[in-house]
Amino acid sequence: MSDKEQILSALESAVLRGKKDESRKYAQEAIDSGINALDAIDAGLIRGMMVVGEKYAARQMFLPQVLLAADSMYAALDVLLPHMPKEAAAKRVNMVIGVVEGDVHDIGKNIVKTMFTAAGFNVHDIGKDQSAESFVEAVKSSNAQVMAMSTLMTPTMDSMKSSVDALVEEGARKGVTIIIGGAPTSMDFAKEIGADLHAVNAQEAVAKVKAVV
Repeated sequence: MSDKEQILSALESAVLRGKKDESRKYAQEAIDSGINALDAIDAGLIRGMMVVGEKYAARQMFLPQVLLAADSMYAALDVLLPHMPKEAAAKRVNMVIGVVEGDVHDIGKNIVKTMFTAAGFNVHDIGKDQSAESFVEAVKSSNAQVMAMSTLMTPTMDSMKSSVDALVEEGARKGVTIIIGGAPTSMDFAKEIGADLHAVNAQEAVAKVKAVV
């Protein structure tokens, strides 16, 4: 195994095990060794987070471990992102994510955010219990190409429609891919409210959005 492969494998392992200091250390080693920052992100951090996502979906990992893995990934990204090639940084897709108005459950949203960040998206997280106006403002101010909304409660599903409608009314709908998720939602509901995509978990969300944008 080459030095590069060893460092990338160590990065992946540090993320998978939730070792923040190790991930930061190996990220710096990657830079010092002349490894392209994008390679370190793709072949190290993303691989680690994909395994985390798979294990979480299979109930082989639990939320505290996922959050530790996310912290490790972000620690390494702090080191790697400033070294990304300018052309690669310019190609990163801007995305707005949030929980709709009336719902304060954000664990699922946080996991989805982590997976999109690992996949190379610029994720603007507006938080939970966010109004339609907040989503529209965030999309416009960040020039987002993707808007992701979640809810875990049936009564707040209407807030998703309000957010889509507000985007249309503001003339900001064109060029924005809208994806929704959460226990009570479905692809049929997505179509009903004018959204483009629906996903049942973080990995599916990333795969579906990447296929479109």
